[in-house]
Formats: sequence, C-alpha cells, structure tokens
Amino acid sequence: MTWDHPRGYDPLAAASRVWAEMGGETIEWDRRSLQDFESYPVEELARRYDLIVIDHPHVGQVADAGCLAALEELCDAVALSEIAAGSVGGSFESYNWSGHQWALPIDAAAQVQAWVPGRIETPLRDWDTVIALAKQGRLTIPLRPPHSLMSLFTLIGLAGGPLSVDGDVLFPEAAHPAYDRLAEFAVVVDPLAYEQDPIAVLEAMAQPDSKLAVSPLIYGYVSYSLNGFRPQRIGFADLAAWDPRGSALGGTGIAVSAFGETPERAAAFAAWVASGTVQRSLYALSGGQPAHADAWVDNTVNALVADFYIATRKTLDSAWLRPRHDGYMTFQHAASERLNQSLRSGETAASAIAALNALYRDSK
Repeated sequence: MTWDHPRGYDPLAAASRVWAEMGGETIEWDRRSLQDFESYPVEELARRYDLIVIDHPHVGQVADAGCLAALEELCDAVALSEIAAGSVGGSFESYNWSGHQWALPIDAAAQVQAWVPGRIETPLRDWDTVIALAKQGRLTIPLRPPHSLMSLFTLIGLAGGPLSVDGDVLFPEAAHPAYDRLAEFAVVVDPLAYEQDPIAVLEAMAQPDSKLAVSPLIYGYVSYSLNGFRPQRIGFADLAAWDPRGSALGGTGIAVSAFGETPERAAAFAAWVASGTVQRSLYALSGGQPAHADAWVDNTVNALVADFYIATRKTLDSAWLRPRHDGYMTFQHAASERLNQSLRSGETAASAIAALNALYRDSK
C-alpha cells in the first residue's frame, strides 16, 4: 500500500516490474489518498498488506502495536549501513524507534518553497516581500490540516526556537513570534488555503492562467519540476532564509508487515528499492523523489527536474524530526484543527500556544 500520487505510486510500480523480471515476487500496489496516508491506522494496513509506505511520526504507534517487522532483524547489515550512510537529512533516523528500524527511507521531503519562473524573477531570499505578494493574490500556503501545524513548526525553527520532543511542553515562548507570522499569512492569503494541501496548491500554481507566483512554506513535490507534468513547470528552492533550519521533515519509508507469510522476502525488496543504486536510477527516473543522497547529487537526475535536489538540499539536511511517540498522530490532527480555529478567530499567540501545549501534554 502506498499513497495516491504519481510520486508515491509510479516509482514503486516500476521497481516492482523490474524486481519480478529479476526473478523476484510479483508485487501489486494499492493506493490511498494523501489525507488517509497521514491519518489511517497502520495496524489495519499491516493486516492486509505485506509492504506499506508510512511516514515517520507513526513509528511510536506501530512499535507499540507490534504490527511491523523490525528490519534490522531481516535485512543484511551491510545493506542497512549503506542506506543509513546515504540518508538525506534525518530520513533514516526518523524510522528508528525503541532500538529498532521500522522502515527504510525511500522518499525525502521537507517544507521548502515553490516558485514559478516567469511570474517571479528568483526564489524569495528573505521574508520582506512575502506579505506584499500575498496581498496581491500572488502567494499562498496550504493550511489544510496538518499543514498549518507543519508551517508553525517550520517558522519556529527558522526563528531559532527550540522544539523539545522529550518533555511535556513542545512549544516554548519563542513560538509566539512564529505564530504571529503564520497568523499574518492567514489573514491575507485566499481563505481557500484552509481547504488546500500541498498538492492542491501546486496544482493551482501549475495552471497557465494562475497569478500564484510562490508558496514560501510547502512540501516539495519533484513531479511538478518535470517538464510536461503540468502546463506550468514549478521551481523549488530552499526556504527564504540564509540558514533554513528547522523545516518539518516529511517523506516516506517502506515498511514490512509483521503479519505477512514471507517478511524476509518483503524486506529484501524494501532494502533493494531503498539502496543508492536503485534510488538514483530506476526510482528517480520513474518519477520518485528519492531519500538517498546518491540521487540528490546526481547530475543526470537533477537535470531532469530543474535542479530540484540541489536547490533544496540545505533545507532537507537541517530539517527537524517531529515527535514520534504513540499518541503523536492524534495530537497532530487535534492540534492542526485547534491551530486553524485560532488563526480564523484572531486568537492571541499566548492563548493559542497554551492550547497547543495542553493538547501535547495530553498526548504523552
């Protein structure tokens, strides 16, 4: 099971065809929506599928449920070391929890900026022009849960605010200016943003008659950098800061069900598709967004996607790992809804942040 977007499905379908041609098993992939991908219980999927694409905030939940196989017990140690060494940012680390590796990174992403060449001269390098562009209807950000919360995380990171996942207080007082900046965006962007995820925003930006020139906080989608994918090609760049630290890490990993009949064979495919050799060739050239650095530095790969990887690497390498404890996913949904309520009503930073911290304490 994977997620329903060309970036999530096409490279796995292509890899599975080659795997079968090499003498491996026949693998068929089902797809679920991005919204389901972010919220659907992994345990239910593990009872139906041998291989499951997940994102890292689920690992505390799946570790407690015992529904996924610990991959260090199934995969060759040398192969795992190669994947770990080639990890972009914290992608490999993000799937390690309670001493076990619950998935292997196959897709790396973080909040970066998307821009349209021709509608704006260059990507934004500072935040001074952001609000002006938004007031002109030329800028937006996705605010559909959980993306409003992801933007708050990223803005806190850019401001140098520490987000400690170990204690009961996630948001320090330093989060207040970041909330105020997000609230400033929310007032001036099109209210449709509350219904849009990154795909919806990028689809809108890719229309030839769109005024949208930039989205300064959005998960990168390499598909839109491909020539001919949509009417308007979209560029991607590091966040608009000289030190783009703290972007909320996204991406996906491939996990193996603990309930399958042959988990060792499923793990063999997972390690193969996550390897540097496959990631920089078959996976990247089939529309994927690899998690292995071999692909991110490859000139051929970058040439096809307007240097998507080179242009966003700094942000990825300094991205922040979200909390991963069992209970975080419930918090993420509730906090996103609560944050949007705050943004819509004009609630003060102190009040909104206090409410988010209360939800976080309840999730621990």
